[in-house]
Amino acid sequence: MAKSLSEHLTVSGPIKLADHDSRATTGFDGDKDDSAKSMTLLAEDLSEQQERLFANGQAETGSSRVLLLLQGMDTSGKGGIIRHAAGLVDPQGLSIYSFKKPTPEELEQDFLWRIEQRLPAPGKIGVFDRSQYEDVLIARVRQLAEPAELERRYDAINAFEKRFTDSGGVLIKCFLHITSDDQKERLAARLDDPTKHWKYNPGDIDERMLWDDYQRAYEIALERCSTEWAPWHLIPSGRKWYRNWAVAALLAEKLRGLNLEWPAADFDVATEKARLAGT
Repeated sequence: MAKSLSEHLTVSGPIKLADHDSRATTGFDGDKDDSAKSMTLLAEDLSEQQERLFANGQAETGSSRVLLLLQGMDTSGKGGIIRHAAGLVDPQGLSIYSFKKPTPEELEQDFLWRIEQRLPAPGKIGVFDRSQYEDVLIARVRQLAEPAELERRYDAINAFEKRFTDSGGVLIKCFLHITSDDQKERLAARLDDPTKHWKYNPGDIDERMLWDDYQRAYEIALERCSTEWAPWHLIPSGRKWYRNWAVAALLAEKLRGLNLEWPAADFDVATEKARLAGT
């Protein structure tokens, strides 16, 4: 049996990011033009699958909910995916949240507290732009937590994700893999285009200086937290068109896997037809 896209992209065991081609097109047999046609078909599929999910949530006939989690270095394309992949579904069934530096209130709680406040409700697709993994990435690179605390956090994340999936949630974790050269090219493009200056942050260069440290922090997080119930998917993101297609295709694949039926009417259809005819 042919592998699914999820199986092709799933991370398992030790990983060395430098060994992975950021411009690979894993699972896609075609070029950029072909991807545009495929995205049109995916949009139709996603629309129906998401409506089934949303309908079940509204009818309270199921606990299914989906969380798309996006992590990656600056310029890896989190915003692009939200526009071009998540943007294919009906906005009323979508909740998007971008995690920034913790607020004073959030710092008074356990690191997972603010994540739990933003989980999607049954019937919804949630999208996280960054996530609980910031607390084992930046915290490791910037030495904001002791080694023992970092170890506790990996275990806490795995337990948290298990509770989410046991409760009917589907977690799609995507690491958007780019190289240092990819990032340099994209940052330069932002500086060259006045319409993109708003996207440029001088702090990105400070973080870029720690590229190798971040790559190792990601490798550890991917190894420690790619589980049977919530595997990590490594998305080659050097080609924007492939990145968008891969995440949209993964989302469609996971939605189809729920095998959702349309909720049955909780009223007598024949009676309601007769009542309507008499108005």
